[in-house]
Amino acid sequence: GGSLTKLAYYSTVQHKVARVRSFDHSGKDVENEPLYEISVQEEITARLHFIKFENTYIETCLDFIKDHLVNTETKVIKATGGGAYKFKDLIEKKLGLKVDKEDVMTCLIKGCNFVLRNIPHEVFAYQKDSDTEFRFQTNHPNIFPYLLVNIGSGVSIVKVETEDKFEWIGGSSIGGGTFWGLGALLTKTKKFDELLQLASKGQHTNVDMLVKDVYGGAYQTLGLSGNLIASSFGKSTTADKEFSKEDMAKSLLHMISNDIGQLACLYAKLHNLDKIYFGGFFIRGHPVTMRTITYSINFFSKGEVQALFLRHEGYLGAIGAFLKGAEQDNPNQYSWGENYAGSSGLMSTSPDVYPMQRTRSGTFDMLEMDRLERPLVNLPLLKDPSTYIPDTVDLTDDAMARKYWLTCFEEALDGVAKRAAASQPDSTDALERAEKFRQKYWNKLQTLRQQPFAYGTLTVRSLLDTREHCLNEFNFPDPYSKVKQKENGIALKCFQSVIESLDSLGWEERQFALVKGLLAGNVFDWGAKAVSDEPQFGFEEAKSKLQERPWLEDSYGQWLQRLKEGPPHKCALIFADNSGIDVILGVFPFVRELLSRGTEVILACNSGPALNDVTYSESLIVTERIAAMDPVI
Repeated sequence: GGSLTKLAYYSTVQHKVARVRSFDHSGKDVENEPLYEISVQEEITARLHFIKFENTYIETCLDFIKDHLVNTETKVIKATGGGAYKFKDLIEKKLGLKVDKEDVMTCLIKGCNFVLRNIPHEVFAYQKDSDTEFRFQTNHPNIFPYLLVNIGSGVSIVKVETEDKFEWIGGSSIGGGTFWGLGALLTKTKKFDELLQLASKGQHTNVDMLVKDVYGGAYQTLGLSGNLIASSFGKSTTADKEFSKEDMAKSLLHMISNDIGQLACLYAKLHNLDKIYFGGFFIRGHPVTMRTITYSINFFSKGEVQALFLRHEGYLGAIGAFLKGAEQDNPNQYSWGENYAGSSGLMSTSPDVYPMQRTRSGTFDMLEMDRLERPLVNLPLLKDPSTYIPDTVDLTDDAMARKYWLTCFEEALDGVAKRAAASQPDSTDALERAEKFRQKYWNKLQTLRQQPFAYGTLTVRSLLDTREHCLNEFNFPDPYSKVKQKENGIALKCFQSVIESLDSLGWEERQFALVKGLLAGNVFDWGAKAVSDEPQFGFEEAKSKLQERPWLEDSYGQWLQRLKEGPPHKCALIFADNSGIDVILGVFPFVRELLSRGTEVILACNSGPALNDVTYSESLIVTERIAAMDPVI
């Protein structure tokens, strides 16, 4: 690009995974053996890396490529953007590779489709006066059609209809370069960032002629408010005073943003599109330009069209060029997930938060994405996937809840680090790695206190995901595996007596006991007490401590009614939570009741570890064990 070089590369990462498998019990004494064996294996997964360098450090960037290029079969390097021409010879000479120039627009769209498909909170709208300025959108399963307005030196407006079908439908020569150029002439400030800095301090009404300056108030007949700009720079024709640089920069910013906003709205109307994504260096992470563009779109579309921005917009071209080069591996057939441990997040380079962040090498702002084991799709049972929100609390919005949860995770951190180290007693460097994990996650939590929007909408789930990513980075695949193994073994020993006591109850009494069991199993916190060999006592105690109905969320009455009067449900999908008592003594008796009514049951568990949640592979072993003792199951 004009000022930054963005690099995209692919690597394989070796990391440890915890695997579980059943023992082969051929006529051995199984009474005191653990339920299943846990082994830690090495696994190789694919990772995509994206990193930015300032162009003044292009040599450093090329050294970085040289040091990391392990696959010597690489003969060609894909490049796109203005720099692909400017630095072509330097790149070829230094790396001994041929530079293959790719079309900028094709790369941009390819990259845009990739992030829209793979990063759940890629898209945001800007709101100037709320506690957090960024409002993230849930990805729509269908990303097309959309309008991409790229504001670089000029403005390009592209309509994107499918993966490969897009067309340039218009543009304007009045763009970011115009703001920069005219701004430099008016203020004698040559730097783009400094111009924006000036604009953010200015008062445009000192320079612009407003409707009220012309009509003495609002123009009622046309319904125009008095504060609307009637003429940009209009006051400079009559006033004989000098205007401040700040005011002129602000006026210029409004003039150009309003012009682009109106143009984008007209094209969106003409082509019947309601999604407009804005990108280009004019926008890139600058709240002042996002604010003026948002205002302009909202005004000209009368609120019908929303201006949308992308978190990783600066990388689109590089991602697209990478995808062009990797076509034979077809990265698009996989799903990729953002790795929070290795990504720096939105606005991470804002100098007020991290004055020291730009190191001498000129690199900053990284994004890493891991290839997921299986492609992700929206659950087909959802009525409307685009409005489905899987989290109960949005911590980006709710400052009190955010403070509460961040403190909660901070206070638990030492315990998690100890647990991680203890889970690998035979490793000589486990303590050192656990400390590195603690440090890294602590830093992430501090960043999120300052910038809750760094990785999209902040939720308890994203805090847990970030923790797992950090644990994995330091080779702790599943610190709770042994705890879960013990819990599951102990709870299984009590399964039959819990079933016997349930079966002795009358029908209605039993339904209530089953629901209380679900609740008690979930609130029964193993961690709080030492695991005794009498978990059933703890389970009964947890049941007796449940508060009386009505509960906070209470639809038990309707549920009972439906069981009494309706036919058996066709199918039940149950999302299991914790290992041990929760899944074995809470969920399974409930599953058994549904099965005996003739309902098909799907039990869904996490594919990877998170705290003491039961994982998919553990659930298979637990189910197998329960099935061996219970004919209904």
